[in-house]
Amino acid sequence: MATSTIHALVVDDSALYRKFVKSVLNEIQDVEVLGTAINGRIGLEKIQSLQPDLITLDLEMPELDGLGLLRELSDRGIEVPTIMISSLTAEGAKATNEALQLGAFDFVLKPIGKSPDESREQLKRDLAPKINASLSTLYGRKKTSRQLANRSSLQPSSAEVIHNLAQRAGKPRPQPEIVGIGVSTGGPVALNRMIPKLPANFPCPILLVQHMPPMFTKSLADDLNRHSAIEVMEAEDGMEPTAGQVLIAPGGSQMRVVEMNGRPVVQVTNDPPERSCRPSVDYLFRSIAHSYGDRAVGAILTGMGDDGTLGCKLMKRAGAMIITQDEQLCVVYGMPRSVFEVGISDQVVSLENMASSLTAAVGQTPGQVGIV
Repeated sequence: MATSTIHALVVDDSALYRKFVKSVLNEIQDVEVLGTAINGRIGLEKIQSLQPDLITLDLEMPELDGLGLLRELSDRGIEVPTIMISSLTAEGAKATNEALQLGAFDFVLKPIGKSPDESREQLKRDLAPKINASLSTLYGRKKTSRQLANRSSLQPSSAEVIHNLAQRAGKPRPQPEIVGIGVSTGGPVALNRMIPKLPANFPCPILLVQHMPPMFTKSLADDLNRHSAIEVMEAEDGMEPTAGQVLIAPGGSQMRVVEMNGRPVVQVTNDPPERSCRPSVDYLFRSIAHSYGDRAVGAILTGMGDDGTLGCKLMKRAGAMIITQDEQLCVVYGMPRSVFEVGISDQVVSLENMASSLTAAVGQTPGQVGIV
């Protein structure tokens, strides 16, 4: 995170909530609130005059709502990291997913604590990591994957990848029977660019974890299904994963795959969060490693943190193929970086090529080490 003060703008039509969010932001280190706006129209004027480093944005406002403001910013070519503050409702989930497609960096839920102090602390815990992640992008710390792979500090990891594959040289990889995908911050946009490129006859099921709360994953699945040839739905307990289908873990629940009576079955559980995540990529990938061994492919896309690294290690140890998104189009290069740096990524793939790489990985074309 940058050492200079970060200036924020709060856009919300509720006077109480503007005060609430402003107080929370001012408690976060290196963040100072420049001002507030009661609707998107005034927010747009203040963004142009004050030039804040980031904004928090409510969705439902008079005159110009949150989605309208994001469209205006896009039309005017104004880029400012935006964190939506969303309600936990079906309508809020749908609008938030649309906001993410329009360029919002991420979102947090409006807290419902037992007291104002409890709600304030919850909002602070949720906002702080999102702000840190957004500012890493703001200050241009990203480099392309090619630059990253050539950095001397990462050469041991690259060498370890090649060494691990060389040890398996001569051992043909079995035909994959399942694909696991893990994604977090930036995921809805990445998935909307990738999933529609998958063919309807994709030869095996895909189980996917996107870090999101309840209802938001259902809205995401419905949106992806409308734009994709492959079938996309939110998973339900007891489903049998089938080829040509993407099952997304329900927000607020864990998802795993187990073998029952010789057949794979998806289980949706209330097991505790892992690494503060529910759904958790590690939780899903651990079950894939156990049930499928080397008959699986794991892919890690954009997201902050390192959820998925432990699961990828288990899948790799079982002989599965691991693919990571390159840095160039990652909103946050956290989860893929973590997997790459421990030396277990078989392929580093651009977002534009992820669908074709997954299709090739589950077909007859063998994977190759390198950047695709």
